[in-house]
Amino acid sequence: MKAGRPSACVPKRRVVAIDGPAASGKSSVARELAKRIGFDYVNSGAMYRAVTWHVLQHGISPDDADAIARLLETSRIDCAFDHNGSRILIDGIDPAEHLWDERVNDAVSRVSSIPRVREILVAKMRAYADDRDVVMEGRDIGSVVFPETPYKFYIDATPEIRLRRRIAQGLRDQIAARDHADSSRPTAPLIIAEDAHVIDSSSLTIEEVANEITGRLKMKGMALN
Repeated sequence: MKAGRPSACVPKRRVVAIDGPAASGKSSVARELAKRIGFDYVNSGAMYRAVTWHVLQHGISPDDADAIARLLETSRIDCAFDHNGSRILIDGIDPAEHLWDERVNDAVSRVSSIPRVREILVAKMRAYADDRDVVMEGRDIGSVVFPETPYKFYIDATPEIRLRRRIAQGLRDQIAARDHADSSRPTAPLIIAEDAHVIDSSSLTIEEVANEITGRLKMKGMALN
């Protein structure tokens, strides 16, 4: 389902938004594309996973929206970059090695559906584009975070291919259940922005998808390195 463009601030720098469901290949494509065109890479999903880890570390239920909001409002969330792209520290701790823990994987959809969580992290995401060009991937980058960017892409693949990729990642969550949770949540559901270019990555390599996106960026007049 495609969606219209909500009002939001215009990014100060160039933003390439790459959205798509779990295991569609968007993270690998976004990382490759950022390297090719010299932009910084931002994985918004890692930000939600970091917050989810933080919530679980404090013994808070992923369904307790009020307690989670109170925790985040009193936590220090710092966003920065290193050679691998964006990173997030919460109260001075880098939870990178725990982002794919099974308990985080099981809870991240519920935590990320909480409106206050999204409000806090969307502000952080938009700040990334204040002083640098970014390739940002997620589930609502083109529809909610940066609806005004002209560079929107939606990466998809068949459920069978995505399930195989998920298993190869060592993850056991069910693709259909994750899709339903992401698409049916009332706040910032997974949708296709109406002006996004959709790419089916089922039979394409990472390089081939990146090639298609690069070609589209050039067609839109973006000067690339």
